Amino acid sequence: MNSIGVIFILLVYLSILFFIAHWAEKKDNLKWTNNSYIYSLSLAVYCTAWTYYGSIGVAATSGLNYLSIYIGPIIIIPAWIIILRKIIRISRVNNVSSIADFISLRYGNSRFLGAIVTVICILSVIPYISLQLKAISETFHIVTKTNENSLIILDTTTYVAVALALFASYYGTRYVDASEKRKGVITAVALESLLKLIFFVIIGVFVTFFVFDGLGDIYDKAVVLENFEKKNTFGGFEQAINWIFLCMVSLFAIFLLPRQFHTSVVENNRERHIKTAIWLFPLYLLIFNFFVFPIAWGGNILFDGQKVNADMYSLLIPQHLNNKWLTLMVFLGGFSAAISMIVVSSISLSTMLSNNLLIPYTFLGKLKEEEQIVNNKRIVIIRKIGIFVLIILAYFIYRFFVLDFNLVSIGLVSFVIIAQLAPAFFGALFWRRGSRLGAIFGIIMGFLVCIYTLLIPYAFGNLDVKSDFITNGLFNIEILKPFAFLGLDYLNPVPHAFFWSMLFNTLTYFAVSVSFKGNYRERNYAEMYVDIDKYINNHENAFVWKGTAYKSDIEKILVKFLGVDRTIRALNIFNVKYNVDSNLELADARLVKFAENLLTGHIGTASAKILISSVVKEEKITLPEVLKILEESNENIILNKKLTETSNELKKITSELQNANSNLVKKDQQKDEFLDTVTHELRTPITAIRAASEILIDDDEVPEELRKQFLQNIISESDRLNRLINKILDLEKFETGKQKIQPEKHDLITTINHTIEPLQQLIKNKDITLFFEPNKSFYAFYDEDRIVQVLTNIIANAIKFCPENEGLIAISLKDKDNEVEITIMDNGKGINPKDFENIFDKFYQSTNQNIKKPIGSGLGLAICKQIVELHKGKIWAQNNEVKGASFMFTLPKNQN
Repeated sequence: MNSIGVIFILLVYLSILFFIAHWAEKKDNLKWTNNSYIYSLSLAVYCTAWTYYGSIGVAATSGLNYLSIYIGPIIIIPAWIIILRKIIRISRVNNVSSIADFISLRYGNSRFLGAIVTVICILSVIPYISLQLKAISETFHIVTKTNENSLIILDTTTYVAVALALFASYYGTRYVDASEKRKGVITAVALESLLKLIFFVIIGVFVTFFVFDGLGDIYDKAVVLENFEKKNTFGGFEQAINWIFLCMVSLFAIFLLPRQFHTSVVENNRERHIKTAIWLFPLYLLIFNFFVFPIAWGGNILFDGQKVNADMYSLLIPQHLNNKWLTLMVFLGGFSAAISMIVVSSISLSTMLSNNLLIPYTFLGKLKEEEQIVNNKRIVIIRKIGIFVLIILAYFIYRFFVLDFNLVSIGLVSFVIIAQLAPAFFGALFWRRGSRLGAIFGIIMGFLVCIYTLLIPYAFGNLDVKSDFITNGLFNIEILKPFAFLGLDYLNPVPHAFFWSMLFNTLTYFAVSVSFKGNYRERNYAEMYVDIDKYINNHENAFVWKGTAYKSDIEKILVKFLGVDRTIRALNIFNVKYNVDSNLELADARLVKFAENLLTGHIGTASAKILISSVVKEEKITLPEVLKILEESNENIILNKKLTETSNELKKITSELQNANSNLVKKDQQKDEFLDTVTHELRTPITAIRAASEILIDDDEVPEELRKQFLQNIISESDRLNRLINKILDLEKFETGKQKIQPEKHDLITTINHTIEPLQQLIKNKDITLFFEPNKSFYAFYDEDRIVQVLTNIIANAIKFCPENEGLIAISLKDKDNEVEITIMDNGKGINPKDFENIFDKFYQSTNQNIKKPIGSGLGLAICKQIVELHKGKIWAQNNEVKGASFMFTLPKNQN
């Protein structure tokens, strides 16, 4: 494929990335960009061109050694649920935006320590970025079958570097606050992670199942190649030690690489996203590495005896078979792997460069004197220039230095250098005694050892210079040989350098920390880091500071970086959070810490401390005072927590009491209405009896036929009065638990037929059709007299509410697991949906009393509910789809 065509495809691809990043920045698309899968895929920025190409080269030349770079992360990732969550919480409450800020803040906002961490990161990552540019350049020339051009202006990689610098500087510096989430960049990186995985799996499947006849076929053909068995065994004790150290190198890298810290910590929107990441990211690594071995040994088989770069097997195999489109697709996957690393690394490095080197050591004084608009513009420009300088610097290193190194060697050297931050980093999380001096001397000592045992020998090797230093050691002292330091000669160069550098680094860190006490601020932050869960909600309360500070002075500093509106809004939030009177002029330790946090994202932790210190008068605090204040603070936090819990409990109890009181008032009102209704119902038959009796007494000449009618009315009203009294007495027994039932096994069909019989005349009088035709027997345990009472009441209600013409009542039974469900349906007027919860309440009908006089006493359904629940069943009602209502209740099949 010609160069112009490939360049055009790259431009289209980069344009798509710009579009995706722009789309992701819009708030309307937040649900697509702020989720656990985007977060987890963005972590795959760990898989760079080294993974995409270099792992294949290692597998082809050294066998299984490539696995160690991925075993380390996979081993430690389950612990992310504890360790990474802790790091994220610390970073969030302190507005941390880089690993340099994270470490320097823990050790007392040390400006010098922040600068050292930044330098270490730059020295380790810039060659790594060069490695990515080298991979882009080499693969481009393979795909286009062209030779590398010695002129920079004709080198395609030059333009790729410029395009990436433009992309990173635009989307990486959109926010002055470096702790702001860069949704556009992260979404683009997540997309690239998915694409490079898909493309790598496709080439893996192609090689395994189309070029060869499966894994078995590759193995059978590879096993006869020279040194296959030696390369693909784990070896003895010495090889195992090498493996362990390489796994540790990669384990530290997954935490300490600036791009990994940025994606996993700074860009984390929700802690719960970690739960997805701890299974999806290892799965990603496993899928990626599954096809490394077949591609590597498939390439060894195809190119046996030929001098080709094993790193490029994934490109050379499809090209060897004249599959241009697959070759181009693999190239795009490698291009994605490279540019993801370049973009995220340059953004994180530029943040550290500005916040920990340029601003605190050069621009801080000027920024203090300027207005907010000027300051924000200047900070953004510093970071944009930083990104450009870093990428262009990496480009020149690629052009003039790393061309003779393979991908893996550069990557491993970068990992060893960045590992020098490990003692200070993990000590910050778990060891209170760790001090600023210990961290500084430990990092410097480890880096010097790393230079001696790795960087200088590699430089000599690259220059092809024979040196007595390498062969005989410094001053011809054999135990000082860089690759066999102190006689340790069985480790490979990278594990060897890692072991000695980390040993000296860690010992120095611990020795200096226990020998020299840190200042009060170091111990203060040590407590807040180690016990972050204790201080997560009120971390400003745990900040130890003593002196004189005025809110107006602090506010002036904040305005110069945040602007008036955001400063006022932030201070209002502070006042509300800590219940502080806004009219108070004196500021306390909490406001000092709050102000430092606000400035940290803009100018870094060290500069924030310097600026705030310039407008306040701080008094020195002894270490015992710090511990005492922290102890008091801890007690206050515990007390506040208990008071909050007690307050919440009291609020809950108060709410419950208010609800109970409202219910009592409502019940009392309902009871009054109920008594009015019952009184009315009792008075009606009594009045009728009295009137008929008075007529019979006063008028002796009442005709016989009319006399009989009056007497019949007296009997009828007496029965009605008796039924009403019995219902009231029944309800009282049920509610007080005095009523007992005698459940026995009965056939419900017989019981229902027995119930229907005395109601037949009422049914005929309203011309109602009653449908009940069961096809089998239904047995349940119940007190038959009481269930007849329930059935009678419900069926009587159905008769009452059926229309005058074409009334219908249907009774059905349904067999369930441990109970029988009885349904009585009618085609009447139905039930108001608002009344479903009340119809079984004894006060239900009386609530409508002012609208229309209720029919009946309103006690029937209340009694039905009591009877059914006494049988351990349940009763409810619902409207039919077309017309009318249905009442359902259940009875147990077995005796409870």
